[in-house]
Amino acid sequence: MLDALIIGGGAAGLSCALVLGSGLKKPFAKDKKVAIITHQKASHLQNALFNNVLGLKPGTLGKDLLSDGKLQLERLYPEITQIEKEKVSEITKIEDYFLVSTNKSQYKTKLVVVAVGYTNLLTIKGLEDYIKSHPRAAIEKDRIWLENTNHLITHNLYVAGTLAGWRSQFAIASGSGAHVATDILTLWNNGTHTKVHDKI
Repeated sequence: MLDALIIGGGAAGLSCALVLGSGLKKPFAKDKKVAIITHQKASHLQNALFNNVLGLKPGTLGKDLLSDGKLQLERLYPEITQIEKEKVSEITKIEDYFLVSTNKSQYKTKLVVVAVGYTNLLTIKGLEDYIKSHPRAAIEKDRIWLENTNHLITHNLYVAGTLAGWRSQFAIASGSGAHVATDILTLWNNGTHTKVHDKI
């Protein structure tokens, strides 16, 4: 049984995983089991070029950021399980946990973070009731979001990034993932507002 499963290895998913990873050293989170399904094939970052992101060298390619992000997560927080080459097909609520089915396996988890792209090609069964037209995208682009309040779709089911209704901007998607991670850490910390900073 996982405590948290992140679906998606793009800006929002990896940011969420990195912040959760740094929070696992906290006493209230030290025994938590976290995994991320790092499917990146459909990520908009595959074709991205970054010149306007604080902290990134101008000319950084999105495809490099995707691979570097997984490596960063592996090196800094190896306790977070990275699940490669699997695509989620269904999320089923079963009593007090979720059963997440992929093309290769199934995972039980107490909470889920959906952090995949915002195209209408979303094919994860179990999310149909939450799909709406994206509020911050041009109508002709036919983008979607999962209806939520402050990233929370329903109890223990979160959404992050563009699929949460945010604009398609790297810094916004990353921040959304980090926001969800701090919400989860706060939940694990019995409601005490929690954030994680590294210091020199």
